[in-house]
Amino acid sequence: MRVFVTGATGFIGTELVKELIAAGHQVRGLTRSDSGVEQLKAAGAEVHRGNLEDLDSLRSGATGMDAVVNLAFNHDFSKFAQNAQDEIKAIEALGSVLTPGKLLVVTSGIGITSGSPGLVRKESDPPTDSPMMPRRPEQAAQAVAEKGVRVAVVRLPQVHDTHKQGLVTWLIQFARDKGFSAYVGDGASRWAAGPLQDVAHLYRLAVEKTGPGVTTYHAVQEEGVSGREIAETIGKGLGVPVVSITPEEAGAQFGPFFGRAAALDMPASSEWTRKTLGWEPTGPGLIEDLENMKY
Repeated sequence: MRVFVTGATGFIGTELVKELIAAGHQVRGLTRSDSGVEQLKAAGAEVHRGNLEDLDSLRSGATGMDAVVNLAFNHDFSKFAQNAQDEIKAIEALGSVLTPGKLLVVTSGIGITSGSPGLVRKESDPPTDSPMMPRRPEQAAQAVAEKGVRVAVVRLPQVHDTHKQGLVTWLIQFARDKGFSAYVGDGASRWAAGPLQDVAHLYRLAVEKTGPGVTTYHAVQEEGVSGREIAETIGKGLGVPVVSITPEEAGAQFGPFFGRAAALDMPASSEWTRKTLGWEPTGPGLIEDLENMKY
């Protein structure tokens, strides 16, 4: 298959490009930088210059492809709402040049899935429509599916290796800056997690196996890792105290976005995904990667 990947030189995209090429697919990767050009060439991918805000570059990159995987997202949380709008426009642009039967893979998140505290989120749960969460990748993809394009939604947990760990990466930085590692309340809130290599493998399986309509997958290895265990591991790694803070104090510790996220209980299941794709993650757990990283 000919596959166009946005975010092709990013955390997950780098591994996905390798995975797709090793499986015999032809990959065209989007990059905005000269270093990205060299990285894609070295991996054996076709280079396509552009970026998420250049909608013409997205449309030209997706033209003629069998599948498009959108991994690009601007993680500057100071302009989160604008970045969410840019993501919607990007999905619309990518989908506009795909013909019926082609595949669009969009990236969503466990944290933007509807779910009540204490309940494990499943693939059948709809995306949230809360005004507190401006991201709408799944809704944008649904509109693309209505014209006959196959759509795969990959919901990400905290994706990790020994260098990055999703939102946990920012918690480490906050702990380093503040001089202590914090968890909210009793620290019982949980975040689902998945190892980088296994997550990249899931994307490849989604490219190869997704059928008609809209199919949602959860890239989850661990259903939920507690906030307290994460904070204690960070504290040990940095050599700083570990303390409990109130939900009201979380904003001062983590900032407005992370203050809300740190208190959210977001466990998730991938039972249906594993059965459907034959996906069996084998990588290390989140805590193991946190214990083995260089602080």
